[in-house]
Amino acid sequence: MPFDISAHLSTTQRDVRNVEHHGQSAKDVVAARVYDTNAADLWEAVTNPVRITRWFAPVTGEFKLGGRFQIEGNASGTVTACEPDRSYAATWEFGGYTSWIEVNVSQEGEKARVEIHHIAPHPNPHWDQYGAGAGGVGWELGLIALAEHLKRPGDDVRAEGVNGWETSSEAKTFVDQASSAWGRAAIHGGDQPRTAMQAAEATRRFYSGEPPLDA
Repeated sequence: MPFDISAHLSTTQRDVRNVEHHGQSAKDVVAARVYDTNAADLWEAVTNPVRITRWFAPVTGEFKLGGRFQIEGNASGTVTACEPDRSYAATWEFGGYTSWIEVNVSQEGEKARVEIHHIAPHPNPHWDQYGAGAGGVGWELGLIALAEHLKRPGDDVRAEGVNGWETSSEAKTFVDQASSAWGRAAIHGGDQPRTAMQAAEATRRFYSGEPPLDA
């Protein structure tokens, strides 16, 4: 498996913010990373359905303002905003629950940066159980695959994860360290330390396929 987890963990930026969204209190989980490519290439990688399939999941629908999309085995939603080559926003509808995503792409010198916001109403039971890591670790798994996709865009790097990587010791180390990092980000964002780190452990167990804390 060619994924460089140590490089990813050290270069990913994590932030948890208390915000107001659509007139209600919400948590904004922000994951960002800079890549060795240009903004045009990075924008295409996160908006072109053919390329998205190679590193994230198959996605269908109308990729335009107001259009509906469906990610195979995951969320559906509606595109609510789009500034071509720079940013887009959409609803994220999963399990009868609606949250929101925003994706921003920018040039940083000779490299390019992607910043993903996942905004969810707060308080909510899901946050109480898993905290920031529920979305944060999930997006990081995507960002690490995106790094490999940008190196060799014609390959299906997603398949490499399917073929056993997610159960490897390397993957479990990644999930362990990423979960803890999101717990610390939540503390920095105002969550109580004990609560945040307990949620981080619940997230680690979930992504590692271990029994939940209350099992």
